[in-house]
Amino acid sequence: MQFEKRVVVVTGAGSGIGRASALAFAHEGADAVAVDLSEQTARETVAAMPGGRGLALACDVADPEAVSRVIDTVMGTYGRIDVFYQNAGVPQAARPVEEIALEEWQRIIAVNLTALFIGAQKVAPIMKAQSRGCILVTASIAGIRPRPGLSAYVASKGGAIALVKSLALELAPFKVRVNAICPVAVRTPMMTQFGFGSDEAEAEKRFVATVPFGRLNTPEDVAAAALYLASDAAEMVTGTAFEIDGGRGI
Repeated sequence: MQFEKRVVVVTGAGSGIGRASALAFAHEGADAVAVDLSEQTARETVAAMPGGRGLALACDVADPEAVSRVIDTVMGTYGRIDVFYQNAGVPQAARPVEEIALEEWQRIIAVNLTALFIGAQKVAPIMKAQSRGCILVTASIAGIRPRPGLSAYVASKGGAIALVKSLALELAPFKVRVNAICPVAVRTPMMTQFGFGSDEAEAEKRFVATVPFGRLNTPEDVAAAALYLASDAAEMVTGTAFEIDGGRGI
């Protein structure tokens, strides 16, 4: 129960990586807050926690006022935030750069990058005052080793990694750690939205062919990394782009 008496906020917690991570933290004793665009899916995540104990909140992470309401609710309920896992994100269907509408670019950057800046602005003062805290971000191996046809997505994830490194330096004197988790493709329904296959099985086959280890990530793989990076065992780990990719980034 390594997270007992600690408060962990996970965005995008209604499914996939976010749900697996919120459940993993809850099973390790945390007061887990499941944040999702859909309050219903957030509630479903909380219902799966031990004893159904947790807090479900709806939030568009790209909306500063909505993020402020989440932070205020969490602080009013628990009085602290120990881990802030910014996992919410959106994919991009693969296609040439000239075919990507500006509106799509702006939405991807807003959710995958600007939202990280917004979240950090809101939670950093709290963690600095505590002289303790951990900010996690779900980036992607695509931010380190890009794929063709994913210019907006790659830019958002590469920017996320750079932001994490900058924040890690800024917040280290306050004993606040900041790390990015960089998975290869994760076996979730979102995988088909990248446009590498018309169905989940076809998309998975194409992705697996690029991974030396011979399989994709599961949400639980990423959740295990989040547990480690947020734990006391990783006290000296900050500013990293933590690759969980079966060798894809080599």
